[in-house]
Amino acid sequence: MSMISPRSSNYERLEGGHGPTRTGSPKRFAWKKFAIAAAVLIGMVYLFGPRESRSLPWKSKAKLPDSTYTYEDDVQPDPAPIAVPPKTRPAAVVDKPKTEEVVHPEKFEDDHDPSRTTHCTSPHSPHDPIVQYALMIDAGSTGSRIHIYKFNNCGPSPEYEYETFEMTKPGLSSYKDDPEDAAKSLDVLLDKAVRVVPRSLRGCTPVAVKATAGLRLLPGSKSADILHAIEKRLHEVYPFKLPERDGVVIMDGKDEGVYAWITANYLLGTIKADAPKDTTTHAVLDLGGASTQIVFEPVFSSADKRLEEGEHKYELKFGGRTHTLYQHSYLGYGLMRARMHVHSLVNFMASIRTPSEKEKKEKIVGNPCLGRGMRRMVEVTDEVTQVAKNVTMDGEEIGSFEACDRIVQLVLAKDSICEMKPCSFNGVYQPSLLDSFPHGKVLLLSYFYDRLAPLIPSTTPLTVSTIAETARDVCQGPKKWRTMPWGKDEELIEELEGRPEWCLDLTFMHALLQLGYEFQDTRPVDIGKQIRGTELGWCLGATIEMVGGELTCRD
Repeated sequence: MSMISPRSSNYERLEGGHGPTRTGSPKRFAWKKFAIAAAVLIGMVYLFGPRESRSLPWKSKAKLPDSTYTYEDDVQPDPAPIAVPPKTRPAAVVDKPKTEEVVHPEKFEDDHDPSRTTHCTSPHSPHDPIVQYALMIDAGSTGSRIHIYKFNNCGPSPEYEYETFEMTKPGLSSYKDDPEDAAKSLDVLLDKAVRVVPRSLRGCTPVAVKATAGLRLLPGSKSADILHAIEKRLHEVYPFKLPERDGVVIMDGKDEGVYAWITANYLLGTIKADAPKDTTTHAVLDLGGASTQIVFEPVFSSADKRLEEGEHKYELKFGGRTHTLYQHSYLGYGLMRARMHVHSLVNFMASIRTPSEKEKKEKIVGNPCLGRGMRRMVEVTDEVTQVAKNVTMDGEEIGSFEACDRIVQLVLAKDSICEMKPCSFNGVYQPSLLDSFPHGKVLLLSYFYDRLAPLIPSTTPLTVSTIAETARDVCQGPKKWRTMPWGKDEELIEELEGRPEWCLDLTFMHALLQLGYEFQDTRPVDIGKQIRGTELGWCLGATIEMVGGELTCRD
């Protein structure tokens, strides 16, 4: 959204030290012509001379250059408030009151003074700074991302304004044998925070590093060693404040899902204090690399149906209301881990059947979850010996959505023992969505968005069956791609050719929704990455909790 500045161009001239411009110079006139000249001069002054402005320059704030704010406060103090001249106007002139719309910056590039806010002129509590920054580092399985959030303290609780985002690859788990390098890999993110957060606010800016499923899967003390190295580097190198508890941690999967739910519903306005009481919240489904989460607020139609007690039940107090949520995090069912399970299963099935002539000749394994005409070398681990090896998988003649779907169904373990009914998949209790969430909106995040958004126009209504149709087209390979509406997008075609498992990814997403969670094929769903420039996911929700607590500044 373009930002419209309410600032006065007249004031901009005064700031530059320019007075009113004067043209011409005094000239001598003959006495004979004085009367005529005087009359002409008086008329010209009346018609063209300067008049009192109807919009005085000090009625608007000073305009700073429309460019990205440069942080010279590393060597200079924060800028002092601009002096505003006293309001002067002849008493005889009366204007109608004029209300100017205040434009609030929605991103860092439009924020002319990040140390201040346009929402108020003083904090709600004199003990709080008017502006509060907070840093959240999402250390995921495939990469690390920093979210630099700006809040204001105009009200009784911090109000979110905007986010600045940066990411780096690979994830911390890639440095499993070198904790120091793992800690240093976050420098590019923290250096960005140093550039964004004004120097005067850095010592009071909390920073948290929350690792997700990637580090949970590391053996022994490797994950703990990485976390300790990160905490040490934050203390020694950077000026930000680590919270007293949970500053650098591996986040519990259930918190990951609930925080993502808070983020989405906070930005959508469904859980704010001023939201109508009958507002229906969105279900949030987050698909990461190593795990996937589902969170929704069940609404049962009859008194005899209720949410069973257990770890899946999450009582959340937010905005003066209590929300009873169902949540579950499936470790090992993120997209990258799902790929590994599929490839291992395909390799196992190949070991107990007679290979085709082509497979024997070219030393390949046929894999229907790769698009037709696609081939890829993958690493698989023997289920018995736990020895890893490279296998060339090929979808040349057999790539197909239907065949891949049959393999994915085995991975989802829908037939696992269900101790507390009803169950979704892998023996996990989940209330029926038809009974407890029949009409609520569903928001799909992370890899759902990354894989679907390039292939499905934003104007196309998206349902669960749309994902199946898209998977079916992608699994048919390059020849089919060229006939699709997006087939002329060479950049997208190149991306698809470089990711033979896109067929697998889409097939798994559909099976997760339709078979796993039991959404109907006609169920509308939405995909999202940002709302008003803010990244969706668990980070904002976790940060809201962090800034809502007791904050202290670094000495």
